[in-house]
Amino acid sequence: MTDLVVEDLRIRFGETVAVDGLSFELPAGGALGIVGESGSGKSATALALLGLHTAATVEGRITFGADDLTALTERRWRQVRGAEIAMVFQEPLTALSPFHTIGDQIAEVYRLHTGSTRRAARDRAVEVLRQVHIPDPARRAASYPHQFSGGMRQRALIAMALSCRPQLIVADEPTTALDVTVQAQILDLLDEVRETTGTSLLLISHDLGVVAGSTDRVVVMRRGLAVEQGATDAVLVAPQAAYTRELLAAVPRAKPPRTIDGGPLLRLAGVRKHFRQRRRAEPVRAVDDVTLDVRAGETLGIVGESGTGKTTLARLMTGLLSPSAGTITLDGVDITRRRGGSVQMVFQDPMSSLNPRRTIGESIADPLRLSGVRDPRPTVEDLLLRVGLTRALYDRFPHQLSGGMRQRVGIARALAPRPRLIVCDEPVSSLDVTTQAQVLSLLEDLRAEFGLTMVFVSHDLAVLRQIADRVAVLYEGRIVELGDTAEVYDQPQHAYTKELLAAVPVPDPAEARRLRALRRAQVTA
Repeated sequence: MTDLVVEDLRIRFGETVAVDGLSFELPAGGALGIVGESGSGKSATALALLGLHTAATVEGRITFGADDLTALTERRWRQVRGAEIAMVFQEPLTALSPFHTIGDQIAEVYRLHTGSTRRAARDRAVEVLRQVHIPDPARRAASYPHQFSGGMRQRALIAMALSCRPQLIVADEPTTALDVTVQAQILDLLDEVRETTGTSLLLISHDLGVVAGSTDRVVVMRRGLAVEQGATDAVLVAPQAAYTRELLAAVPRAKPPRTIDGGPLLRLAGVRKHFRQRRRAEPVRAVDDVTLDVRAGETLGIVGESGTGKTTLARLMTGLLSPSAGTITLDGVDITRRRGGSVQMVFQDPMSSLNPRRTIGESIADPLRLSGVRDPRPTVEDLLLRVGLTRALYDRFPHQLSGGMRQRVGIARALAPRPRLIVCDEPVSSLDVTTQAQVLSLLEDLRAEFGLTMVFVSHDLAVLRQIADRVAVLYEGRIVELGDTAEVYDQPQHAYTKELLAAVPVPDPAEARRLRALRRAQVTA
């Protein structure tokens, strides 16, 4: 039985064509993945399935059961949305109301569609929170969204989607910006929901690894067009379209090992960073007794989930924070006492680290002016060319650039004062896979060209496998494993490292299923 049929779907925003002639089918109880970069039309398609396009022209036919979704009245849509078709949005903080508890929001959806009593709705909210493995669901139902972690909020959204027992769940980038272990848990949960309830799943992502182990069929989109579709095992193992092959080629690969002859450039000895909180007697131990050398000329990767102390450690290395105890030296000089631009940082979110009121050129020129350069424009234009941009961007503003272009600007700004060490804090975590590959390749080329030493912070071991010579695994503020990248990846010693590796999304469907089975076995054990 076919649950959803999309025929020749076209979506236009004014003169801009977002989706151009898309067709696919999703059988009842099946799982379909839609993959592509930003701007490919994935999310526009998802919103069309729920009739949420108010400013767009939607043409074509979308058949769901006995309904043509393109011809529904608003009254019928109110019956369908949230009850027969439910959506799990990318960012739960914006999808959930900050003024109501999680339980109240789930209960409201249930009451709206079923007309149940308040008590029955509250009981259903607790039931679905238990179904998505929220611990102590009766108590946590009284919590507000800001009191949940990112992964817990995503589970709450899935619980809300499940509350009315829908026939179809549309999950739009449900794992973006989550740690790899949390991402794996959410994907495993969606698989479990589909297996136990018979609900169909439409999974949208820019990451081939996300759809590899969780879907039966996949549609690859580019600029509004479906360039390839078919069984997931066939498309991802033997792709026919050049663009699909391009996406697969952009997946991080292991880098050949290098011999690093340089001595220690940056040294950390017994470093601790504790943050005191007003209502807590015990301080937060963000970094706890870290001893580490960064060799001249190497790229050292630091991996760990949110809350493990990665960003705090990165800021300590650049002198943006002072340690509570221990020493950090660059060439034997205390890092907090150094002057000049010998250590620079590339931040995770270039949009928030670039001044929106200043041009790109002015932002890059700042460190040059501070060092006494009277006319920095020629140098800035040269840096723009070095990072793969054009001179014309000098007079543009950050909002006029794409995410990948802004990150290249951040790299150019870090290079401006000719540093010896660059610390990169999650610089590719929010980028599409092809843009991510381009930025990683750029950083590697610049390291070789300028003789840089780099520290690369990430939650993703797959990314570090491509760029890092050595990897330090950080857990609860401590380094629990340190070694050559290939050694850590192929022969992990610590249980936490093994857990991270088992959660890494891979584009090989068979391997993705093997890792999922391994995770399930670990949970059972």
